[in-house]
Amino acid sequence: MWPFSRKADSVSESKSLTDPTSESWEALVGAFTLTTSGVAVNADSAMAVPAVNCAVNLIAGAVGMLPAKIYRQQGEGKEPAPDHPGYALIHDEANAWQSAGKVRELVTIDAVLHGDGFAFANKVAGKPVELLHLPRSSVTVERLDTGEPRFKVGEVRYRPDQILHIQAPSLDGRTGLGLLRSGREAIGLAILLERTSARLFKNNSRPGGILTMKGQASAKTVERVGLMWKAMQGGDNIGGVAVVDQDGDYKPIAFTSIESQHHEQRNFSIGEISRLTRVPITLLQELSKGTFANTEQQNLQFLQLCLLYWLKAWTDAYRRCLLTKDERSTHSISFVVDDLLRADTAARAGAYAQFRSAGVMTSNDCRRRENLPPLPDGDTLASPYTTPGPANSNEPKEQDDEAA
Repeated sequence: MWPFSRKADSVSESKSLTDPTSESWEALVGAFTLTTSGVAVNADSAMAVPAVNCAVNLIAGAVGMLPAKIYRQQGEGKEPAPDHPGYALIHDEANAWQSAGKVRELVTIDAVLHGDGFAFANKVAGKPVELLHLPRSSVTVERLDTGEPRFKVGEVRYRPDQILHIQAPSLDGRTGLGLLRSGREAIGLAILLERTSARLFKNNSRPGGILTMKGQASAKTVERVGLMWKAMQGGDNIGGVAVVDQDGDYKPIAFTSIESQHHEQRNFSIGEISRLTRVPITLLQELSKGTFANTEQQNLQFLQLCLLYWLKAWTDAYRRCLLTKDERSTHSISFVVDDLLRADTAARAGAYAQFRSAGVMTSNDCRRRENLPPLPDGDTLASPYTTPGPANSNEPKEQDDEAA
């Protein structure tokens, strides 16, 4: 049975949750720490914030959507190696019930939120047969004296070539700076702003007021009047006619949602999430500065500034767990990112025309990028815009016999 029946090396350093210096202790304490705003931030509450949910799902969804392939060196270039045992695990199905993209998505969500994501590479006779997502809470990272990690799952410890470890940027190389750790205050503020807006509109976009009565009222009278007023003006009764006896007077506080600048503050919180995750703010659907003409540039910015980090982390983890030491000199792993760089039809046609005229791509190369079947004569590299012979000849024309 995986992975609890497999034996692995023991470690010289082991720390439990009772040790305040362990990484697990730090993660456990951080999960229950309130922010300065007084809001407790965890994975569930953070993913309830639309900007956080959008950013995390955008990163994890892109990593899971883009196809990954194992390539074999072929002369000066490379070609896909579908016969490699790890090819199907990263391109098609990771296990009997999950696709390769789904496992990448789950592990990436753990890494983005918590700082570390894990998957188990199950091997038979040294060959990988399946990849299984391991929840972050089920894995404890321990260290040898040399600093080499050991991953404890249950009572079994595994070597680095048995566990795919995807880590967010880290200060010490041991614990990743996940969004719940590095962005706790920003997420707490976003939650607080959302709750405040919800309460504001629940009260008909108006806060409470001051109810005054002549004379001195006892504590019981104040409590009774307050309960009666809440029953008449609270919940679904908001906006009704208020009746005040005993010369009472109600003065609402002059306070509106515009004056409180909730809209500006909430937009600022979206910008904070964008800075923390490096997802362009326009991709979080904050389009105050976005246009319909810069879609390609947004995708390029997302790929270069955000996604490439996670794709490199995945290729390194795949290489470590799925390729043997000998194969690492003859094989490589990479993601196909063409879908993120696809422009509109006119721009793609113009680029293909330039590649064809420069002798960079054949007709079939262009057709493959457009998911079209190859043509029998489509592998010719010559430019289709030139004629095989000279267009004009400087040789004198032969005169016919009659003219002679």
